[in-house]
Amino acid sequence: MGVAGGTRSLIKKALSAWHIRLGPDEAKPAAVRYQTAPQDRISFPRKLAYGAGAFVNNLLAAAIGGMLIVLNLGLGMNPALVGLVGALPRALDAIIDPLMGYVSDHTKSRWGRRRPYIFVGAIASGLIFALLWQVPTGRSENFYFWWFVAGSNLFYMAYTVFAAPWVGLGYELTPDYHERTRLMGVQNFLGQIAYLVAPWFLWIMTYKPWFKDQVQGAASLAIIIGVFAAVMGVLPAIFLRERFQHVAQAEVEKSEAGKKKGGLRENLAGFLKGMKEILSSRPFLMLCSATFLIFNGFMLISSFQFYVIIYYVFRGDQARGAEYAGYAGTLGAISTFGVIFLVTWLGTKIGKRRAFFVSTGMSMLGYGMKWFAYDPAHPLLILLPTPFLAFGLGGLFTLMGSMIADVVDLDEVKSFQRREGMFGAVYWWVVKLGMAAALAGGGFLLNATGFEVDLGGNQSARTITLMRLCDAFIPMITSGIAIWAIARYPVTEEAAHETRTILEARRGTGTVASG
Repeated sequence: MGVAGGTRSLIKKALSAWHIRLGPDEAKPAAVRYQTAPQDRISFPRKLAYGAGAFVNNLLAAAIGGMLIVLNLGLGMNPALVGLVGALPRALDAIIDPLMGYVSDHTKSRWGRRRPYIFVGAIASGLIFALLWQVPTGRSENFYFWWFVAGSNLFYMAYTVFAAPWVGLGYELTPDYHERTRLMGVQNFLGQIAYLVAPWFLWIMTYKPWFKDQVQGAASLAIIIGVFAAVMGVLPAIFLRERFQHVAQAEVEKSEAGKKKGGLRENLAGFLKGMKEILSSRPFLMLCSATFLIFNGFMLISSFQFYVIIYYVFRGDQARGAEYAGYAGTLGAISTFGVIFLVTWLGTKIGKRRAFFVSTGMSMLGYGMKWFAYDPAHPLLILLPTPFLAFGLGGLFTLMGSMIADVVDLDEVKSFQRREGMFGAVYWWVVKLGMAAALAGGGFLLNATGFEVDLGGNQSARTITLMRLCDAFIPMITSGIAIWAIARYPVTEEAAHETRTILEARRGTGTVASG
């Protein structure tokens, strides 16, 4: 068979994968393994530069949510209004995420499609965040409400200008199946550091030797966070290069040849068409579904662990319950770093899909262990499930970014376009939408158990049992469904290699070597 015939055969295979007809290579007794070519490797300093963006991304997200408590504790704002301040800007964020992804994909500049937005967005989001907390004193509750609603909307616009292109940039830094997993492992590791720092924000803002009150503490902390975000956030724009910048621009020019350009209607039509095509990708929908189930199964009962520890293990003793919950949280954070290393290594040895099964299965084991380990007679057993639970989100966000990058390649075979920005934005839009629904639903679920805070440690036996069932088995069930959703995910190592071969033949570039 000639080169042209072989390429046509590979294209047929890749397009069939879009409808989940491509057989899993890792099911074979001796699957072909492919070596990472030197030109496909990303140096460790550049991985760190991309990971700096992950730290900024998580730091800003944690700060904008975690510091809102000052509106109630420091400014006396009604908790319901504080909730609205946190929720309303999310609506705008959900709308502009895919739009920013589309804009980034279709940008033409000498500096690339992503880097200008990352650079400007990092500086703007850091500056706006710092200014947001420089609050005038002695104003009304209504003034503070609208100050933070307006300021938060501006912040989320700048934050999206940074975050959506940064996510898209990660999908194109290397075309190699395994190097993508290594990259995402490094960025997830650095991103997790933000979650070690963020729990201390309230303590810092309240620390009397440093600040006279929480409002002053928030103003000072926001400046530190804003400067840090701006400085760290520009590193990906400065030190990284967009591998597919010229390929993407050539594809856009070819697809737009003969069409009317520049009009709002044409751009909107292009955006909607792109959304429809992306949402028709069954492999991508599998990844979104699995993420939605695992992440939001966890978020739905995120507060239940504290209630079970306090009201079941310690019979309503909030001080001891909070102490042991803190131990578990610290152990969980430390364990997550180890999980990221392990899952990254595992993904390069047995394939991303199998690594997903292992990591998700380990987290299910941890959730199930809660039923037995949360024991009033042996409170230290609370720590036993924690390392297993870390596999849930630690493995998920290490593997998903790498798997989406593979799907982007498959999409290019079908669409003749590089759309990393839109794929990343839509994926995180699903995460944010699910998180909002889960956080809202968690309160209703807690009410459904019959929990009453006034009863303290005298909750009914039925309430305690229902809380324990929800805490252990809801995320266990959603994680099991996620495994089922990924069971037929078709983009294996061999399929990704074939897809890359198609694309490089189309572009007239070299192909990867098998090992």
